[in-house]
Amino acid sequence: MEQSQVMEGVVKILTPWVKNDEALQAVSLETNILDDLKVNSARLVDVVIAFEDEFDIEIDDEDVDTVNTVGDAVQLISSKLG
Repeated sequence: MEQSQVMEGVVKILTPWVKNDEALQAVSLETNILDDLKVNSARLVDVVIAFEDEFDIEIDDEDVDTVNTVGDAVQLISSKLG
């Protein structure tokens, strides 16, 4: 799967939890999920589960801690997809 397809999936999954629509419209790999998109940190568990379901992967707890930006999520998912 190409990075652009992963990015599209990540953004689609994040969209319901985003509290800053302006940041969502200008989303990039550098966009911070908590600070820029204002996704509630308690919702990150839901987001990770959605990533796992959408991409049919398993994300370890220690990997979750490395995801701060949309790009981090795309890179992690891409690496899991092999």
